[in-house]
Amino acid sequence: MENQIVIESPDGSFLAYISRPAKLPAPTVVVLHEVFGVNMDMRATCDELAAHGSIAVCPDLFWRQEPGVDLNAWSDAEWKKGLALYAAYDRDKGVRDIADTAHAASQLQGASGKVGLMGFCLGGLMAFLTAARETIDCAVAYHGGDTEKYLNEAGNITAPMLMHLAEEDEFISKEAQASIKAAFSNKPKVAIYNYPGCKHAFARHRGTHYNAAAAAKANQRSWQFLADHLS
Repeated sequence: MENQIVIESPDGSFLAYISRPAKLPAPTVVVLHEVFGVNMDMRATCDELAAHGSIAVCPDLFWRQEPGVDLNAWSDAEWKKGLALYAAYDRDKGVRDIADTAHAASQLQGASGKVGLMGFCLGGLMAFLTAARETIDCAVAYHGGDTEKYLNEAGNITAPMLMHLAEEDEFISKEAQASIKAAFSNKPKVAIYNYPGCKHAFARHRGTHYNAAAAAKANQRSWQFLADHLS
């Protein structure tokens, strides 16, 4: 299919959604999905990034468990399925899959060679872990769940990184958010923004806690950050 590419890894191959900008060459942004897989929201995010001048690639992070996961965020049954996939997800292998995606993305026809990451929830955590363990040009993390459990790796971050945290996040406590900020306080290349009154996934299109004003502010910051560090 025109909007899919195949990523090869030592353990097998998996698909990724791709959205291309009107003008090439262009940098690439690897978009890392939530527990719902490569769904309508992630495809819309890729299309927005393409509209802002990037090649956007969203790999199927759950391919080792169940290829082709595409869940919605308003069905209780699909929430439960997503959470089960999340609980069983191998984050170490996931970092390698993301690194393989980033390498493949840098070699795409029309790609400039610069590659950034943008992740949401699970994907936000994986953006952080990949930036800590692999070479990447920059990373953006929206409300990365469980980030506070890996702060011993914060010292490994050398690339520019942008984090968005919702102050009223029901999955990332205020204590966890304080720990994240403290861990990066001596990292001038890491910027962390808080969004008062917002809950988890405040920037998810049509999400239950979608906050249009906060989402617009966060997204504008992300697009500018990517432009600054991938140009």
